Amino acid sequence: MSERATVKLRGKATVKAKLGAVNTDSIKGKAKIVRFSPVWVVLNAKDAQNYQLELIQRIRLGVKKEEWKELIWNIGATEKEFESILPSSISSMQKKTVYGRETSERIYELARLFGLGYQVFDTKEAFRGWLVAPSKALGNKTPFQLLDSSFGFEMVENEILRILYNVYS
Repeated sequence: MSERATVKLRGKATVKAKLGAVNTDSIKGKAKIVRFSPVWVVLNAKDAQNYQLELIQRIRLGVKKEEWKELIWNIGATEKEFESILPSSISSMQKKTVYGRETSERIYELARLFGLGYQVFDTKEAFRGWLVAPSKALGNKTPFQLLDSSFGFEMVENEILRILYNVYS
């Protein structure tokens, strides 16, 4: 069953996102996203920072394969695109039903980053375009190239925050 949710981005625009294979409860015809899942983090980026202890617990328990698939589907990506970013190979991830801590943590980092990006940029496409465009502030590397390390994540996140607050490097 495929339903849609409307997400408001900093009062600028709305994005309609398919919810597809997420766990749904039929409450007044709206889909319910599993709280604290990676997709929830993307769609509730502002709220997610208030629930860090719960998110740490979810990382410790491990991200389920279905949650990973929902996340990449929700952000309009493929597993192959994240092969160089994740600490596990795609083939080993396909064999597991629940991922280890390191992989789960990287998945939540991605969810948090995409949630922040969607708040700052008007559309998913605009954010994805920014991720693959070389940035002078990031040493003429694309932001996506830096996401294979925690320092890279921090640099990309800081650059998004600079854009949010109009502090250009």
